[in-house]
Amino acid sequence: MKLVGVIGGMSWTSTAQYYRLLNEGVARERGGLSSARLLLHSVDFAEIAALQKNGEWDAAGGLLADIARGLERAGAEGLLLATNTMHKVAPQIEAATRLPLLHIADATGEAIRAAGLKKVGLIATAFTMEQGFYTDRLSEKYGLEVIVPSTADRAEVHRIIFDELCQNVATDDSRQMYRRVMAELVSRGAQAIILGCTEIGLLVGADDVAVPVFDTTAIHVGTAVRFMLE
Repeated sequence: MKLVGVIGGMSWTSTAQYYRLLNEGVARERGGLSSARLLLHSVDFAEIAALQKNGEWDAAGGLLADIARGLERAGAEGLLLATNTMHKVAPQIEAATRLPLLHIADATGEAIRAAGLKKVGLIATAFTMEQGFYTDRLSEKYGLEVIVPSTADRAEVHRIIFDELCQNVATDDSRQMYRRVMAELVSRGAQAIILGCTEIGLLVGADDVAVPVFDTTAIHVGTAVRFMLE
């Protein structure tokens, strides 16, 4: 089994899900007492979030690139960046080591293409919904048309992620808000919804909207498990 280096802590709530799902995935495939071989470097998310808010993406990328180099020195054979938003700096991380980075947008795009879908709705942080690093990759590599909520709804989706989900809070009011936003994306023609932030699965899932849901955390983990065991 390959040893995977996980860059996590963005936030700890979703990284905890990664850890559980990675181990469950390996146990399901191998059986018995099998578990995932992992190196986890969990950051202080307050530091990363401040860099995001201030637009200091190069500094954030440099910090994560240093972590990637450390994981490579420690023996990792592949890298898993346990967040959607910070894939904005994936090129810096990829340039820092010789290790393959299992890109979350590629895993998601491949899953949607395999399902034969073309038009998808995306809910995520404002950075992921509004900046091209994610939606352009899905469009250019996988031929997807990606639609996002209105400006006001994007702001509220973003606020709930940072003010609630990243702090392990999930409320019925926020769940209803997300359900409404997803339903509106479906009314605009979305054939599926991408849960494009690794915390969103803590709030809503397949039962909350009438079209298929692609949970990027679960999809990313599936790619990592296959990589470890292939």
